Formats: sequence, C-alpha cells, structure tokens
Amino acid sequence: MEIREAKVVITGATGGIGYEIAKTLKNFGAQVVISGRDADKVLKCANELGVHGIKADVGIEQDVEDLFAFALSKMTSINVLINNAGVGTFSSLVDTPLEEFQKMWEVNVRGCFLAGKHAAKIFIDRNYGNIINIGSTASLRGYANGSGYVSSKFAVSGLTECWRAELRPHNVRVMQINPSEVITEFISKAGMSVENEEHKLKPGHIAKVAVSMLSLDDVAFIPDASVWATNPW
Repeated sequence: MEIREAKVVITGATGGIGYEIAKTLKNFGAQVVISGRDADKVLKCANELGVHGIKADVGIEQDVEDLFAFALSKMTSINVLINNAGVGTFSSLVDTPLEEFQKMWEVNVRGCFLAGKHAAKIFIDRNYGNIINIGSTASLRGYANGSGYVSSKFAVSGLTECWRAELRPHNVRVMQINPSEVITEFISKAGMSVENEEHKLKPGHIAKVAVSMLSLDDVAFIPDASVWATNPW
C-alpha cells in the first residue's frame, strides 16, 4: 500500500514500539489514531506526534468500540490496525500469581482479539485492510519463568494464523512482527535490568519493519517477521 494513504489505528501507543510506529507512519504521511489506558499520556503523545488519540483499554469491549468509532470520525475510514498493546511479568510457574497470569491474557490476547474483531468488520465491509499483530520471539519458543507471557504470545500467533485464513479472501493482509528484546519501558516494568543497551534493538527497528511490511505492493504480503539483535551480548 501507499503509506500516505494509510489510515491507522495503533493500540498501546503511548510509548515504546507503538509510539515509534505512530511517529514513523505519521512522518511518511499516514493518518494515525493512537490509544492507551492513561488519558494524560494519550493526550501528551497525540500532541507530540500530531495525531489523534483516545483513552481505551483494549480489554474492555466498549472501549474498543469507542476507539474505532472515534477513528472513523477522525479519518472517515480505517485500513490498518497495529495490535501493539501488551504487558508482561516473569516468574517461575509456582510463584506466578493467578491475577498476573490473567492480566497478561486479558491484555495480550483478549485485547488483541477485540481490536482485531472490530477492525475485521470494517475491512470485510470495504474488502480491504491490513492487520499487524505485534507478537514476540516468545511466541516461537518457551523459556523458564515465562509461563504467562509466552503462552499469551503463542496465542497471539494462533489468532494471526486464524485471521489470515479467514480474511485473505477479503483482501486483508494479516501479518505479525516478533521482536526479541527491545529497549522500552516494558523491560523496567517487568522488573528486568538492561545490559549492553547499545547492542540491543530499539523501537525504531520495529517501526521500520512495520512500515516495510505495509509498503509492499498489495498483491503480496509478509506473513511473519522475527527481528533479532545481531550481537546483544
């Protein structure tokens, strides 16, 4: 697609990967609506980026409905969804509180599902659209202390596969980006420390991949792209 013709909804875009994707798409001429759970952050980021923004918790269906109604009112149509909202904590199986496990599934899976569902209604009606789900290399292989996060990202991959099978006849491209460790607030919120930061991925790397995937001629699409740091050690 031509990026200047993109009308984009990005969830979880008040920082990190979502913010950088919004910034990059806007710089290429796209119209963008961002969302997040903190109204003050949404307003601040929308003003910084020169885009539209609305408070929305993707785990709440009414919020998702309001997000898409708002986006349609501002852009008249939508042809791209970037499903970026996500949370993560890491602990052993026996030490993982049920509420933390549930929270990851509510945001990472339920939120992805709800946004995808409402976008798909619009895209099917218009017989065109693009969905990029931000997954993780954690959706490719499990590891110790990752039960909640890894399982939720495996589920995102399952959603991507199902939507792709359903929506291709409607000219909807469903794609997934699987970043490895990216230097964002996600790391500190998850209680992890950062080492060798200069060798690690930054949000801009993922934004470039998203733009590249969308920029490909509509006759073709890239189903999945995993992004790794060359030498993070």
